[in-house]
Amino acid sequence: MIEIEIQNETHQTQSRIRFAAVPRIGEGIRLREPDGMWASYDVLDVWYQKAEFGDVWMPYLHIRMTPGEGVGTLDEDPYSDDFAAQAYETGFAAMGGGR
Repeated sequence: MIEIEIQNETHQTQSRIRFAAVPRIGEGIRLREPDGMWASYDVLDVWYQKAEFGDVWMPYLHIRMTPGEGVGTLDEDPYSDDFAAQAYETGFAAMGGGR
């Protein structure tokens, strides 16, 4: 396994993940989002830097979420109490044109 540092442009984060092979530029990878859902990412850049120890070169990836992948995300949680209360209140008519 190869440990690769990933720099995520979409979330502005850095993390280390183990791969069986180093992905190439233009390839897609699937990663888990902070909300627990899986999403596709495109590899924008791959480079190697010499490690602080020995004569070892460490791979780095620069990734960004695949266009159109984040379209289906919800701004509000449909299972929260606030969302349910809003849906409940909109089901009733108001008298006098206001509340």
